Amino acid sequence: MITGIVVALPEELSTLTSKKIDKGCCVFITDTIVLAHSGAGADNARAASELLLTHGATRLISWGCAAALSESLKPGDLILADTLIDAEGLQIAVHDGWLGLTKNLIPTRLKTHTGSLVESLTIVAAARDKKHLHAQTGAIALDMESAAIGTVAWQNNLPFLAIRTVADPVHMNLPKAINHSLNDEGDIVLAKLLAFIALHPTELPGLIKLGLHFSAAKSTLRSVAKQLDQLAALASQA
Repeated sequence: MITGIVVALPEELSTLTSKKIDKGCCVFITDTIVLAHSGAGADNARAASELLLTHGATRLISWGCAAALSESLKPGDLILADTLIDAEGLQIAVHDGWLGLTKNLIPTRLKTHTGSLVESLTIVAAARDKKHLHAQTGAIALDMESAAIGTVAWQNNLPFLAIRTVADPVHMNLPKAINHSLNDEGDIVLAKLLAFIALHPTELPGLIKLGLHFSAAKSTLRSVAKQLDQLAALASQA
C-alpha cells in the first residue's frame, strides 16, 4: 500500500525530506511513501494527486500550512480536517477511521484542532475577509490545495487526510509584499520581494512576524513527520 502526499511549497517539503523535488514531480522517500511537489493552487494540486495515482498511491494526504479562520487557532497549531469545503460549497468528508486513528497518534504536546477546511482560489490577505469566510462557512481554516486533493481521492474511492498547521492567525493582515511578490504560478519571487521591501520598508516588521509564524507551523509539521510511517500504516487498519 502506497501513501501519496501532496505538498505545495518547497519550505513545506523540507519538513518531510531533504531531497529536492522539482515542481510537478514526485519522489519516493520510503518504499511506501511518495511525495509530490505540486506548487500552489487547486489545478497544481489536482495534477499532483493524479500523478501520485500513476505511481501507485492508494491513499492521499494534503500536507502543509493553512490560514486560521477561527480565533481559537494560533500559529503552529495542528489542523486535522474532518470535512473539506470547495470553492463551490461542495463538502467532502475525510476518511473517519483513518482520521480517528491519526488523532490518537499525534503527540499530546501539540495543540490539535478538528473541523472544516475551506478552499480559497486566491490568497486571503485581509483579516476581515478571513472572519467573513468563517462566518459564512463555519470552517476553522483555509488553504488552496486540500479540496482539490480530496476531490481526486473521492473520485477514486481512496482514503484521504488533510494535515495542516496554522501559519497566519485570523486577526493578521498579510503584508502587501506577499501578493506583490507572487508570479503566475503562485510562488514568491525573492527579487520582487526584496525590491518591494526596498520601496516599502514599513512592510518589514509584518514579514518578520509572518516568518516567525511560518517557522512555528513548520516545527509542528516536523513533529508530525516523525510519526509519518505509523500514520501511513494506519490507513490499512481503518
